Amino acid sequence: MTDDTTNKSETKAQGIARGLTNYGDLAFSRYLRRSFASSMGYSREMLDRPIVGIAHSASGFNNCHRHFPEMIEAVKRGVLAAGALPVEFPTISLGEVFLSPTSLKFRNLMSMDVEEMIRAQPMDAVVLLGGCDKTVPAQLMGAASANLPAIQLVAGPMSTGRHKGERLGACTDCRRFWQQYRAGTIDDTEIDTVERKLASTTGTCAVMGTASTMACLAEALGMMPMGAAAVPAVSADRLRIAEDTGRIAVSLISNGRTPAEVMTQQAFDNAIRILLALGGSTNAVLHMAAIAGRLGLDFSYGRMNELSDTTPVLVDLKPTGDFYMEDFSAAGGIPAVMRELRHLLNLDCVTISGETIGDRIERADPWVDRSVIHAFDDPVRPNGGLIALSGNLAPRGAILKRSAADPRLFEMEGRAVVFSSLEDLANRVDDPDLDVTADDFLILQNAGPTSNAAMPEAGYLPIPKKLARAGIKDMVRLSDARMSGTAYGTIVLHIAPDAASGGPLSLVRNGDRIRLSVQEKRLELLVDEAELERRCSETPVSPQKAEAQRGYSRLYSEQILQADEGCDFAFLKGEGEKD
Repeated sequence: MTDDTTNKSETKAQGIARGLTNYGDLAFSRYLRRSFASSMGYSREMLDRPIVGIAHSASGFNNCHRHFPEMIEAVKRGVLAAGALPVEFPTISLGEVFLSPTSLKFRNLMSMDVEEMIRAQPMDAVVLLGGCDKTVPAQLMGAASANLPAIQLVAGPMSTGRHKGERLGACTDCRRFWQQYRAGTIDDTEIDTVERKLASTTGTCAVMGTASTMACLAEALGMMPMGAAAVPAVSADRLRIAEDTGRIAVSLISNGRTPAEVMTQQAFDNAIRILLALGGSTNAVLHMAAIAGRLGLDFSYGRMNELSDTTPVLVDLKPTGDFYMEDFSAAGGIPAVMRELRHLLNLDCVTISGETIGDRIERADPWVDRSVIHAFDDPVRPNGGLIALSGNLAPRGAILKRSAADPRLFEMEGRAVVFSSLEDLANRVDDPDLDVTADDFLILQNAGPTSNAAMPEAGYLPIPKKLARAGIKDMVRLSDARMSGTAYGTIVLHIAPDAASGGPLSLVRNGDRIRLSVQEKRLELLVDEAELERRCSETPVSPQKAEAQRGYSRLYSEQILQADEGCDFAFLKGEGEKD
Protein backbone atom coordinates (compact mmCIF):
# COMPACT_ATOMS: atom_id res chain seq x y z
CA MET A 1 0.00 0.00 0.00
CA THR A 2 2.76 2.42 0.95
CA ASP A 3 4.76 1.62 -2.18
CA ASP A 4 1.71 2.10 -4.46
CA THR A 5 0.90 5.46 -2.86
CA THR A 6 4.50 6.58 -3.23
CA ASN A 7 4.61 5.59 -6.91
CA LYS A 8 1.40 7.51 -7.62
CA SER A 9 2.68 10.61 -5.90
CA GLU A 10 5.93 10.41 -7.89
CA THR A 11 4.01 10.12 -11.15
CA LYS A 12 2.07 13.29 -10.33
CA ALA A 13 5.15 15.19 -9.15
CA GLN A 14 6.23 18.25 -11.11
CA GLY A 15 9.38 20.26 -11.50
CA ILE A 16 12.36 19.51 -9.32
CA ALA A 17 10.46 16.72 -7.53
CA ARG A 18 9.91 14.77 -10.73
CA GLY A 19 11.78 11.48 -11.22
CA LEU A 20 13.72 11.55 -7.97
CA THR A 21 17.05 9.78 -7.66
CA ASN A 22 16.37 6.75 -5.49
CA TYR A 23 18.35 6.45 -2.28
CA GLY A 24 15.71 4.33 -0.59
CA ASP A 25 14.24 7.38 1.19
CA LEU A 26 12.19 9.67 -1.08
CA ALA A 27 11.93 12.44 1.50
CA PHE A 28 15.73 12.50 1.68
CA SER A 29 15.88 12.47 -2.15
CA ARG A 30 13.72 15.61 -2.32
CA TYR A 31 15.74 17.30 0.42
CA LEU A 32 19.06 16.51 -1.26
CA ARG A 33 17.96 17.56 -4.73
CA ARG A 34 16.56 20.89 -3.54
CA SER A 35 19.73 21.48 -1.56
CA PHE A 36 21.92 21.03 -4.63
CA ALA A 37 19.52 23.05 -6.81
CA SER A 38 19.72 25.86 -4.25
CA SER A 39 23.48 26.01 -4.82
CA MET A 40 22.71 27.39 -8.28
CA GLY A 41 21.01 30.41 -6.74
CA TYR A 42 17.39 29.44 -7.32
CA SER A 43 14.84 30.87 -4.90
CA ARG A 44 12.24 28.65 -3.22
CA GLU A 45 9.62 30.21 -5.46
CA MET A 46 11.49 29.10 -8.58
CA LEU A 47 12.11 25.61 -7.22
CA ASP A 48 8.38 25.20 -6.65
CA ARG A 49 7.61 25.88 -10.33
CA PRO A 50 7.19 23.25 -13.07
CA ILE A 51 10.27 22.88 -15.27
CA VAL A 52 10.69 23.30 -19.03
CA GLY A 53 13.89 21.70 -20.22
CA ILE A 54 15.73 23.28 -23.16
CA ALA A 55 17.63 20.58 -25.02
CA HIS A 56 20.13 22.31 -27.28
CA SER A 57 22.89 21.24 -29.63
CA ALA A 58 25.27 24.18 -29.52
CA SER A 59 28.90 23.28 -30.15
CA GLY A 60 32.16 24.81 -31.26
CA PHE A 61 32.01 22.25 -34.07
CA ASN A 62 28.64 23.50 -35.32
CA ASN A 63 28.77 26.84 -37.12
CA CYS A 64 24.99 26.77 -37.75
CA HIS A 65 24.30 27.04 -34.02
CA ARG A 66 26.64 29.78 -32.86
CA HIS A 67 23.70 32.09 -32.08
CA PHE A 68 22.08 29.58 -29.71
CA PRO A 69 23.04 31.40 -26.48
CA GLU A 70 20.85 34.34 -27.56
CA MET A 71 18.03 32.02 -28.62
CA ILE A 72 18.17 30.12 -25.33
CA GLU A 73 17.77 33.39 -23.43
CA ALA A 74 14.69 34.20 -25.52
CA VAL A 75 13.15 30.80 -24.76
CA LYS A 76 13.83 31.36 -21.09
CA ARG A 77 11.98 34.68 -21.21
CA GLY A 78 8.92 32.96 -22.60
CA VAL A 79 9.05 30.17 -20.03
CA LEU A 80 9.47 32.55 -17.09
CA ALA A 81 6.70 34.84 -18.33
CA ALA A 82 4.37 31.84 -18.43
CA GLY A 83 5.19 30.83 -14.87
CA ALA A 84 7.62 27.89 -15.22
CA LEU A 85 11.32 27.43 -14.61
CA PRO A 86 13.54 27.03 -17.72
CA VAL A 87 16.56 24.75 -17.41
CA GLU A 88 18.86 24.32 -20.38
CA PHE A 89 20.95 21.23 -21.00
CA PRO A 90 23.29 20.23 -23.84
CA THR A 91 23.16 17.10 -25.95
CA ILE A 92 25.39 15.78 -28.67
CA SER A 93 25.70 18.23 -31.56
CA LEU A 94 26.06 17.13 -35.18
CA GLY A 95 27.85 19.77 -37.22
CA GLU A 96 27.33 18.48 -40.75
CA VAL A 97 30.75 19.13 -42.27
CA PHE A 98 32.80 18.47 -39.13
CA LEU A 99 32.00 14.76 -38.62
CA SER A 100 33.74 11.65 -39.90
CA PRO A 101 32.82 9.37 -41.54
CA THR A 102 29.43 11.11 -41.84
CA SER A 103 26.87 12.86 -39.65
CA LEU A 104 24.18 10.26 -40.39
CA LYS A 105 26.14 7.65 -38.47
CA PHE A 106 25.69 9.71 -35.29
CA ARG A 107 22.06 10.80 -35.78
CA ASN A 108 20.79 7.77 -33.87
CA LEU A 109 23.31 8.38 -31.09
CA MET A 110 22.06 11.94 -30.71
CA SER A 111 18.46 10.71 -30.69
CA MET A 112 19.33 8.33 -27.85
CA ASP A 113 21.03 11.17 -25.96
CA VAL A 114 17.92 13.37 -26.36
CA GLU A 115 15.55 10.58 -25.35
CA GLU A 116 17.50 9.47 -22.30
CA MET A 117 18.21 12.96 -20.99
CA ILE A 118 14.51 13.85 -21.32
CA ARG A 119 13.64 10.70 -19.37
CA ALA A 120 16.39 10.94 -16.77
CA GLN A 121 16.20 14.61 -15.77
CA PRO A 122 13.33 16.38 -13.97
CA MET A 123 11.32 18.29 -16.57
CA ASP A 124 7.62 18.54 -17.35
CA ALA A 125 8.02 19.64 -20.98
CA VAL A 126 10.96 20.21 -23.28
CA VAL A 127 11.99 22.64 -26.02
CA LEU A 128 14.12 20.99 -28.72
CA LEU A 129 16.58 23.56 -30.08
CA GLY A 130 18.39 22.32 -33.19
CA GLY A 131 18.86 23.18 -36.82
CA CYS A 132 21.80 21.62 -38.65
CA ASP A 133 20.77 18.72 -40.89
CA LYS A 134 20.66 15.70 -38.55
CA THR A 135 19.94 17.55 -35.29
CA VAL A 136 16.24 18.19 -35.94
CA PRO A 137 15.38 14.59 -36.92
CA ALA A 138 17.49 13.29 -34.04
CA GLN A 139 15.57 15.51 -31.61
CA LEU A 140 12.19 14.53 -33.04
CA MET A 141 13.14 10.84 -32.93
CA GLY A 142 14.27 11.11 -29.31
CA ALA A 143 11.24 13.14 -28.28
CA ALA A 144 8.91 10.71 -30.05
CA SER A 145 10.42 7.84 -28.08
CA ALA A 146 10.37 9.68 -24.73
CA ASN A 147 6.86 11.06 -25.48
CA LEU A 148 7.08 13.86 -22.94
CA PRO A 149 5.36 17.10 -24.06
CA ALA A 150 7.83 18.66 -26.50
CA ILE A 151 8.08 21.48 -29.03
CA GLN A 152 10.67 22.02 -31.78
CA LEU A 153 12.61 25.26 -32.30
CA VAL A 154 15.11 25.66 -35.14
CA ALA A 155 18.14 27.83 -35.81
CA GLY A 156 16.73 29.40 -38.96
CA PRO A 157 18.55 29.79 -42.28
CA MET A 158 21.59 31.98 -42.80
CA SER A 159 21.40 35.07 -44.96
CA THR A 160 23.01 35.20 -48.40
CA GLY A 161 26.43 36.60 -49.22
CA ARG A 162 27.57 38.45 -52.35
CA HIS A 163 30.22 37.85 -54.99
CA LYS A 164 30.61 39.99 -58.11
CA GLY A 165 26.97 40.96 -58.03
CA GLU A 166 25.72 37.41 -57.40
CA ARG A 167 23.97 36.22 -54.25
CA LEU A 168 25.65 33.25 -52.58
CA GLY A 169 24.12 30.72 -50.21
CA ALA A 170 25.84 27.64 -48.86
CA CYS A 171 25.94 25.09 -50.19
CA THR A 172 24.22 24.87 -53.58
CA ASP A 173 26.37 27.73 -54.80
CA CYS A 174 29.48 26.08 -53.37
CA ARG A 175 28.79 23.09 -55.63
CA ARG A 176 28.12 25.34 -58.62
CA PHE A 177 31.42 27.16 -58.20
CA TRP A 178 33.28 23.92 -57.50
CA GLN A 179 31.96 22.48 -60.78
CA GLN A 180 33.28 25.57 -62.55
CA TYR A 181 36.63 25.15 -60.81
CA ARG A 182 36.85 21.46 -61.82
CA ALA A 183 35.94 22.41 -65.37
CA GLY A 184 38.72 25.01 -65.40
CA THR A 185 36.47 28.04 -65.96
CA ILE A 186 37.53 29.79 -62.72
CA ASP A 187 40.98 29.83 -61.12
CA ASP A 188 42.46 29.23 -57.66
CA THR A 189 42.16 32.88 -56.65
CA GLU A 190 38.45 33.09 -57.41
CA ILE A 191 37.53 29.80 -55.73
CA ASP A 192 39.42 30.98 -52.64
CA THR A 193 37.45 34.25 -52.65
CA VAL A 194 34.13 32.43 -53.05
CA GLU A 195 35.04 30.04 -50.22
CA ARG A 196 35.12 32.94 -47.74
CA LYS A 197 31.76 34.35 -48.87
CA LEU A 198 29.52 31.28 -49.09
CA ALA A 199 28.52 31.07 -45.42
CA SER A 200 28.30 34.67 -44.30
CA THR A 201 26.13 34.48 -41.15
CA THR A 202 25.05 32.07 -38.46
CA GLY A 203 22.21 29.70 -39.29
CA THR A 204 21.65 26.72 -41.55
CA CYS A 205 22.20 26.61 -45.32
CA ALA A 206 20.37 29.40 -47.14
CA VAL A 207 18.70 27.05 -49.64
CA MET A 208 16.11 24.26 -49.43
CA GLY A 209 18.72 21.77 -48.28
CA THR A 210 18.20 19.14 -45.60
CA ALA A 211 18.24 21.57 -42.67
CA SER A 212 15.60 23.87 -44.15
CA THR A 213 13.57 20.92 -45.42
CA MET A 214 13.45 19.32 -41.98
CA ALA A 215 12.54 22.66 -40.38
CA CYS A 216 9.66 22.99 -42.84
CA LEU A 217 8.53 19.41 -42.19
CA ALA A 218 8.63 19.93 -38.42
CA GLU A 219 6.25 22.86 -38.94
CA ALA A 220 4.09 20.83 -41.35
CA LEU A 221 3.89 18.00 -38.79
CA GLY A 222 2.64 20.55 -36.27
CA MET A 223 5.65 20.37 -33.94
CA MET A 224 6.55 24.09 -34.25
CA PRO A 225 4.70 27.40 -34.02
CA MET A 226 3.13 28.61 -37.26
CA GLY A 227 5.60 30.27 -39.62
CA ALA A 228 8.61 29.29 -37.51
CA ALA A 229 10.51 27.23 -40.09
CA ALA A 230 11.82 29.82 -42.54
CA VAL A 231 12.50 33.03 -40.57
CA PRO A 232 16.22 33.91 -40.98
CA ALA A 233 18.58 33.13 -38.11
CA VAL A 234 19.68 36.77 -37.81
CA SER A 235 16.15 38.20 -37.69
CA ALA A 236 14.66 39.63 -34.51
CA ASP A 237 11.57 37.59 -35.42
CA ARG A 238 13.63 34.45 -34.77
CA LEU A 239 14.05 35.57 -31.15
CA ARG A 240 10.35 36.39 -30.83
CA ILE A 241 9.56 32.89 -32.12
CA ALA A 242 11.92 31.49 -29.48
CA GLU A 243 10.13 33.43 -26.75
CA ASP A 244 6.74 32.23 -28.00
CA THR A 245 8.06 28.67 -28.08
CA GLY A 246 8.89 28.97 -24.39
CA ARG A 247 5.34 30.09 -23.62
CA ILE A 248 3.81 27.25 -25.62
CA ALA A 249 6.07 24.75 -23.85
CA VAL A 250 4.61 25.84 -20.50
CA SER A 251 1.07 25.35 -21.81
CA LEU A 252 1.97 21.76 -22.71
CA ILE A 253 2.48 20.98 -19.03
CA SER A 254 -1.17 21.53 -18.23
CA ASN A 255 -2.68 20.07 -21.41
CA GLY A 256 -0.24 17.14 -21.60
CA ARG A 257 -0.04 17.17 -25.39
CA THR A 258 2.71 14.79 -26.48
CA PRO A 259 4.57 14.24 -29.77
CA ALA A 260 2.53 11.09 -30.45
CA GLU A 261 -0.67 13.16 -30.36
CA VAL A 262 0.70 15.63 -32.89
CA MET A 263 2.77 13.41 -35.22
CA THR A 264 -0.03 11.12 -36.36
CA GLN A 265 -0.36 9.12 -39.57
CA GLN A 266 -2.45 11.95 -41.05
CA ALA A 267 0.14 14.53 -40.03
CA PHE A 268 2.83 12.52 -41.82
CA ASP A 269 0.74 12.58 -45.01
CA ASN A 270 0.57 16.38 -44.66
CA ALA A 271 4.31 16.62 -44.16
CA ILE A 272 5.08 14.42 -47.17
CA ARG A 273 2.81 16.62 -49.30
CA ILE A 274 4.82 19.64 -48.15
CA LEU A 275 8.12 17.86 -48.85
CA LEU A 276 6.98 17.13 -52.40
CA ALA A 277 5.68 20.67 -52.98
CA LEU A 278 8.98 22.14 -51.75
CA GLY A 279 11.11 19.92 -53.96
CA GLY A 280 12.88 19.23 -50.67
CA SER A 281 15.89 17.15 -49.70
CA THR A 282 16.13 13.43 -50.41
CA ASN A 283 17.55 13.07 -46.89
CA ALA A 284 14.13 13.99 -45.54
CA VAL A 285 12.76 10.66 -46.77
CA LEU A 286 15.22 8.84 -44.51
CA HIS A 287 14.46 11.05 -41.54
CA MET A 288 10.68 10.92 -41.92
CA ALA A 289 10.81 7.14 -42.14
CA ALA A 290 12.90 7.03 -38.96
CA ILE A 291 10.62 9.42 -37.02
CA ALA A 292 7.52 7.51 -38.13
CA GLY A 293 9.21 4.26 -37.14
CA ARG A 294 9.77 5.54 -33.59
CA LEU A 295 6.02 6.09 -33.32
CA GLY A 296 5.14 2.73 -34.84
CA LEU A 297 3.57 4.45 -37.85
CA ASP A 298 3.65 3.30 -41.46
CA PHE A 299 5.99 5.02 -43.89
CA SER A 300 5.98 3.48 -47.35
CA TYR A 301 7.52 4.46 -50.66
CA GLY A 302 4.29 3.41 -52.34
CA ARG A 303 2.32 5.96 -50.37
CA MET A 304 4.92 8.64 -51.11
CA ASN A 305 4.58 7.94 -54.84
CA GLU A 306 0.79 8.20 -54.61
CA LEU A 307 1.12 11.61 -53.00
CA SER A 308 3.83 12.66 -55.46
CA ASP A 309 1.58 11.99 -58.43
CA THR A 310 -0.98 14.51 -57.14
CA THR A 311 1.25 17.11 -55.46
CA PRO A 312 2.89 19.73 -57.67
CA VAL A 313 6.14 21.52 -56.88
CA LEU A 314 5.10 25.04 -55.87
CA VAL A 315 8.26 26.58 -54.43
CA ASP A 316 10.99 28.04 -56.65
CA LEU A 317 14.03 27.74 -54.38
CA LYS A 318 17.59 26.62 -54.87
CA PRO A 319 18.97 24.04 -55.40
CA THR A 320 16.29 23.48 -58.06
CA GLY A 321 15.06 27.07 -58.54
CA ASP A 322 16.18 30.68 -58.26
CA PHE A 323 15.44 31.89 -54.72
CA TYR A 324 16.76 31.46 -51.18
CA MET A 325 15.21 30.71 -47.80
CA GLU A 326 15.13 34.38 -46.80
CA ASP A 327 12.97 34.97 -49.90
CA PHE A 328 10.73 32.04 -48.98
CA SER A 329 10.18 33.47 -45.51
CA ALA A 330 9.28 36.89 -46.93
CA ALA A 331 7.01 35.26 -49.52
CA GLY A 332 4.74 33.62 -46.92
CA GLY A 333 6.61 30.48 -45.86
CA ILE A 334 4.95 27.18 -44.99
CA PRO A 335 1.51 28.68 -44.22
CA ALA A 336 1.34 30.01 -47.79
CA VAL A 337 2.30 26.62 -49.24
CA MET A 338 -0.30 24.90 -47.05
CA ARG A 339 -2.96 27.32 -48.27
CA GLU A 340 -2.33 26.21 -51.86
CA LEU A 341 -2.56 22.55 -50.84
CA ARG A 342 -5.42 22.84 -48.37
CA HIS A 343 -7.78 20.71 -50.48
CA LEU A 344 -5.21 17.88 -50.23
CA LEU A 345 -4.28 18.22 -46.55
CA ASN A 346 -5.73 16.71 -43.39
CA LEU A 347 -6.94 20.00 -41.92
CA ASP A 348 -8.09 18.54 -38.60
CA CYS A 349 -4.58 17.55 -37.49
CA VAL A 350 -3.82 19.19 -34.14
CA THR A 351 -0.58 21.13 -33.78
CA ILE A 352 1.60 21.55 -30.72
CA SER A 353 0.04 24.97 -30.05
CA GLY A 354 -3.46 23.44 -29.87
CA GLU A 355 -4.85 24.84 -33.11
CA THR A 356 -5.47 22.65 -36.15
CA ILE A 357 -3.71 22.89 -39.48
CA GLY A 358 -6.94 24.36 -40.87
CA ASP A 359 -6.93 27.00 -38.13
CA ARG A 360 -3.37 27.97 -39.01
CA ILE A 361 -4.19 28.37 -42.68
CA GLU A 362 -7.15 30.61 -41.82
CA ARG A 363 -5.09 32.70 -39.41
CA ALA A 364 -2.08 33.21 -41.69
CA ASP A 365 -1.47 36.43 -43.63
CA PRO A 366 -3.12 35.87 -47.04
CA TRP A 367 -0.43 37.80 -48.95
CA VAL A 368 2.01 35.68 -50.98
CA ASP A 369 4.85 36.40 -53.39
CA ARG A 370 3.98 34.40 -56.49
CA SER A 371 7.49 34.57 -57.90
CA VAL A 372 8.62 32.34 -55.01
CA ILE A 373 5.48 30.37 -54.03
CA HIS A 374 3.39 29.49 -57.06
CA ALA A 375 -0.36 28.94 -57.14
CA PHE A 376 -1.62 25.35 -57.26
CA ASP A 377 -2.90 25.82 -60.82
CA ASP A 378 0.39 27.43 -61.96
CA PRO A 379 3.02 25.12 -60.46
CA VAL A 380 6.78 25.05 -60.95
CA ARG A 381 6.29 21.44 -62.08
CA PRO A 382 3.06 19.40 -62.20
CA ASN A 383 4.11 16.60 -59.88
CA GLY A 384 6.13 16.10 -56.72
CA GLY A 385 9.84 16.75 -56.44
CA LEU A 386 10.70 13.24 -55.19
CA ILE A 387 9.80 9.73 -56.28
CA ALA A 388 10.74 6.22 -55.22
CA LEU A 389 11.99 3.73 -57.79
CA SER A 390 11.82 -0.05 -57.59
CA GLY A 391 13.04 -2.97 -59.68
CA ASN A 392 15.56 -5.79 -59.58
CA LEU A 393 18.39 -3.34 -58.85
CA ALA A 394 16.49 -1.81 -55.91
CA PRO A 395 14.09 -4.45 -54.51
CA ARG A 396 13.39 -2.32 -51.43
CA GLY A 397 13.44 0.96 -53.29
CA ALA A 398 15.59 3.92 -54.26
CA ILE A 399 15.00 7.69 -54.32
CA LEU A 400 15.26 10.19 -57.16
CA LYS A 401 14.84 13.93 -56.79
CA ARG A 402 13.26 14.51 -60.18
CA SER A 403 12.85 18.25 -59.58
CA ALA A 404 16.67 18.52 -59.45
CA ALA A 405 17.30 16.26 -62.46
CA ASP A 406 17.53 16.65 -66.22
CA PRO A 407 14.26 15.38 -67.80
CA ARG A 408 16.20 14.35 -70.90
CA LEU A 409 17.73 11.54 -68.82
CA PHE A 410 14.47 10.26 -67.30
CA GLU A 411 13.88 7.45 -69.82
CA MET A 412 17.24 5.96 -70.56
CA GLU A 413 19.30 2.82 -70.88
CA GLY A 414 23.02 3.07 -70.28
CA ARG A 415 26.26 1.22 -69.73
CA ALA A 416 27.51 0.83 -66.15
CA VAL A 417 30.82 2.40 -65.15
CA VAL A 418 31.38 0.93 -61.68
CA PHE A 419 33.32 2.28 -58.72
CA SER A 420 33.54 -0.32 -55.96
CA SER A 421 34.12 2.14 -53.10
CA LEU A 422 34.69 5.78 -52.25
CA GLU A 423 38.43 5.16 -52.48
CA ASP A 424 38.05 3.66 -55.94
CA LEU A 425 35.94 6.65 -56.99
CA ALA A 426 38.54 9.14 -55.73
CA ASN A 427 41.36 7.26 -57.43
CA ARG A 428 39.80 6.80 -60.88
CA VAL A 429 37.01 9.28 -61.65
CA ASP A 430 39.37 11.90 -63.05
CA ASP A 431 41.71 9.47 -64.78
CA PRO A 432 41.97 10.68 -68.39
CA ASP A 433 42.03 7.03 -69.50
CA LEU A 434 38.73 6.20 -67.76
CA ASP A 435 36.41 4.51 -70.27
CA VAL A 436 33.33 6.71 -69.84
CA THR A 437 30.92 8.76 -71.96
CA ALA A 438 28.10 11.12 -71.08
CA ASP A 439 25.58 8.38 -71.93
CA ASP A 440 26.97 5.97 -69.34
CA PHE A 441 25.62 5.40 -65.82
CA LEU A 442 28.14 6.08 -63.04
CA ILE A 443 27.70 3.46 -60.28
CA LEU A 444 29.05 3.77 -56.73
CA GLN A 445 28.96 0.65 -54.54
CA ASN A 446 29.63 0.13 -50.83
CA ALA A 447 28.61 3.57 -49.60
CA GLY A 448 25.33 2.52 -47.94
CA PRO A 449 24.32 2.28 -44.28
CA THR A 450 25.95 -1.10 -43.59
CA SER A 451 29.27 -0.14 -45.17
CA ASN A 452 32.27 1.30 -43.37
CA ALA A 453 31.45 4.60 -45.09
CA ALA A 454 28.09 4.69 -43.18
CA MET A 455 26.08 6.26 -46.02
CA PRO A 456 27.78 9.63 -46.59
CA GLU A 457 26.59 12.35 -48.95
CA ALA A 458 28.70 10.84 -51.71
CA GLY A 459 25.87 10.05 -54.11
CA TYR A 460 26.59 13.35 -55.86
CA LEU A 461 29.33 11.64 -57.88
CA PRO A 462 31.50 14.20 -59.65
CA ILE A 463 31.27 14.37 -63.42
CA PRO A 464 34.58 12.87 -64.63
CA LYS A 465 36.92 15.77 -65.28
CA LYS A 466 37.39 15.01 -68.95
CA LEU A 467 33.59 15.15 -69.44
CA ALA A 468 33.20 18.25 -67.25
CA ARG A 469 35.79 20.06 -69.37
CA ALA A 470 33.84 19.05 -72.46
CA GLY A 471 30.79 20.85 -71.06
CA ILE A 472 28.86 17.89 -69.60
CA LYS A 473 26.90 19.11 -66.56
CA ASP A 474 24.74 16.08 -65.74
CA MET A 475 24.62 12.33 -66.25
CA VAL A 476 22.87 9.44 -64.52
CA ARG A 477 24.52 8.45 -61.25
CA LEU A 478 23.40 5.57 -59.01
CA SER A 479 24.47 4.57 -55.51
CA ASP A 480 23.44 3.31 -52.09
CA ALA A 481 24.74 6.58 -50.62
CA ARG A 482 22.95 9.87 -49.88
CA MET A 483 23.42 13.31 -51.35
CA SER A 484 23.27 16.72 -49.76
CA GLY A 485 19.91 18.43 -49.92
CA THR A 486 21.76 21.32 -51.54
CA ALA A 487 22.87 19.16 -54.49
CA TYR A 488 21.24 18.60 -57.87
CA GLY A 489 21.45 16.28 -60.87
CA THR A 490 19.99 13.02 -62.19
CA ILE A 491 21.04 11.03 -59.18
CA VAL A 492 19.46 7.82 -57.87
CA LEU A 493 20.15 7.31 -54.16
CA HIS A 494 19.40 5.12 -51.14
CA ILE A 495 19.38 1.91 -53.22
CA ALA A 496 18.22 -0.82 -50.86
CA PRO A 497 19.41 -3.30 -49.86
CA ASP A 498 22.83 -1.71 -50.05
CA ALA A 499 25.87 -3.31 -51.65
CA ALA A 500 27.74 -4.06 -48.44
CA SER A 501 24.85 -6.20 -47.20
CA GLY A 502 24.85 -8.19 -50.44
CA GLY A 503 22.11 -6.31 -52.28
CA PRO A 504 21.84 -6.49 -56.08
CA LEU A 505 23.90 -3.30 -56.40
CA SER A 506 26.93 -5.36 -55.34
CA LEU A 507 26.49 -7.56 -58.44
CA VAL A 508 26.76 -4.77 -61.03
CA ARG A 509 29.84 -5.02 -63.24
CA ASN A 510 31.45 -2.67 -65.76
CA GLY A 511 29.63 -2.84 -69.06
CA ASP A 512 26.29 -4.06 -67.67
CA ARG A 513 23.22 -2.39 -69.12
CA ILE A 514 20.88 -0.55 -66.74
CA ARG A 515 17.47 0.91 -67.52
CA LEU A 516 16.01 3.94 -65.73
CA SER A 517 12.36 4.88 -66.23
CA VAL A 518 11.01 7.78 -64.21
CA GLN A 519 7.61 7.38 -65.84
CA GLU A 520 7.36 3.75 -64.72
CA LYS A 521 9.32 4.41 -61.51
CA ARG A 522 11.63 1.51 -62.36
CA LEU A 523 15.32 0.77 -62.04
CA GLU A 524 16.40 -2.44 -63.76
CA LEU A 525 19.72 -4.24 -64.12
CA LEU A 526 19.48 -5.83 -67.59
CA VAL A 527 21.39 -8.99 -66.75
CA ASP A 528 19.69 -12.39 -66.88
CA GLU A 529 18.80 -14.12 -63.63
CA ALA A 530 21.16 -17.05 -64.14
CA GLU A 531 24.14 -14.72 -64.49
CA LEU A 532 23.10 -12.78 -61.37
CA GLU A 533 22.81 -16.05 -59.42
CA ARG A 534 26.28 -17.04 -60.61
CA ARG A 535 27.72 -13.69 -59.53
CA CYS A 536 25.94 -13.93 -56.21
CA SER A 537 27.46 -17.35 -55.48
CA GLU A 538 30.93 -16.10 -56.40
CA THR A 539 30.75 -12.74 -54.59
CA PRO A 540 32.20 -12.87 -51.05
CA VAL A 541 30.94 -10.72 -48.21
CA SER A 542 32.04 -7.19 -48.99
CA PRO A 543 35.25 -6.07 -47.27
CA GLN A 544 33.48 -2.70 -47.05
CA LYS A 545 30.85 -4.04 -44.61
CA ALA A 546 31.06 -2.40 -41.19
CA GLU A 547 32.02 -4.90 -38.49
CA ALA A 548 33.27 -2.77 -35.60
CA GLN A 549 34.53 -4.37 -32.43
CA ARG A 550 33.70 -1.85 -29.74
CA GLY A 551 31.72 1.18 -28.64
CA TYR A 552 29.06 2.97 -30.61
CA SER A 553 30.46 1.70 -33.92
CA ARG A 554 29.77 -1.86 -32.79
CA LEU A 555 26.21 -0.97 -31.80
CA TYR A 556 25.81 0.72 -35.19
CA SER A 557 27.05 -2.29 -37.15
CA GLU A 558 24.77 -4.66 -35.22
CA GLN A 559 21.57 -2.59 -35.30
CA ILE A 560 21.54 -0.36 -38.39
CA LEU A 561 18.53 -0.76 -40.69
CA GLN A 562 18.35 -0.16 -44.42
CA ALA A 563 17.42 3.14 -46.05
CA ASP A 564 13.75 2.27 -46.57
CA GLU A 565 13.42 2.00 -42.77
CA GLY A 566 15.16 5.30 -42.19
CA CYS A 567 18.56 3.89 -41.17
CA ASP A 568 17.36 3.80 -37.57
CA PHE A 569 18.44 1.10 -35.13
CA ALA A 570 16.24 -1.99 -35.03
CA PHE A 571 15.86 -1.93 -31.24
CA LEU A 572 14.67 1.69 -31.23
CA LYS A 573 11.63 1.25 -33.46
CA GLY A 574 8.22 1.81 -31.88
CA GLU A 575 5.55 -0.81 -31.47
CA GLY A 576 2.63 0.96 -33.08
CA GLU A 577 -0.12 3.22 -31.85
CA LYS A 578 -1.21 2.49 -28.31
CA ASP A 579 -4.69 2.79 -26.83
